[in-house]
Amino acid sequence: MGRRCQAVSGPGLRIEERPDRLVVTLDRPEKRNAIDADLIAELHQVCAELEARPRLLLLTGGAAGIFAGGADIGQLRERGRTDALAAINSAAFARIRALPMPSVAAVDGPALGGGAELAYACDLRVCTARAVFGQPEVRLGILAGAGATHRLPALIGEARAKELLFTGRRVDAAEALRIGLVNRVVDEPAELLAVAHGLLDEMAQGSSLALRLTKLAVDAPAGAHPQLDLVSQAVLFEDEEKHRRMTEFLERRRTR
Repeated sequence: MGRRCQAVSGPGLRIEERPDRLVVTLDRPEKRNAIDADLIAELHQVCAELEARPRLLLLTGGAAGIFAGGADIGQLRERGRTDALAAINSAAFARIRALPMPSVAAVDGPALGGGAELAYACDLRVCTARAVFGQPEVRLGILAGAGATHRLPALIGEARAKELLFTGRRVDAAEALRIGLVNRVVDEPAELLAVAHGLLDEMAQGSSLALRLTKLAVDAPAGAHPQLDLVSQAVLFEDEEKHRRMTEFLERRRTR
């Protein structure tokens, strides 16, 4: 793709920095990419970087054939009510959801519990044919408290979401595509990142300000419309890039 890249590694994440995006890879293969407190702290650092310098985000689980097997059960078992109220995982996932620019989760293999909720926090999801999603929390005596109780109904509808949350049943890639949980499925794991990057490349062809304001409008509560749309459009109508892009469009049409 011809981009200058800078790779940065941490204990739980590998980060590849590109001019228009960050590629963030969960990197705890020995723990099936389980989400622990240290990894959450690293995700907060990623969010801080993308809030300060907005870019696209690609989040993936690496080459181990697993996205994330859920929260670290050893840590989760020892957490008490004050830990739950601290919103350890849900605060980080909410921050990912609220990033200024769009995000894509590239899922290969299992995305379970908190791992599935991390994928739901991204704006779009692509997965391999061997991907599996599930919320087994009720079987562990807890609920899916990091976003699934509200993001999953928004993605697939209330009745389907309740079935998955109440039973802990797993959803394979074909069903995930059919019910709208993922946007695309690729047959070969080796193709996953190329497809995810291709989706981000399509986004990057648009105006970055228009992308930001479109995401803001789509994610806003229903009561904010149409006023938010009108204000956002007013900002874009005065943007120099809008004038340049429309001028180029008209010139191309004239030449045709």
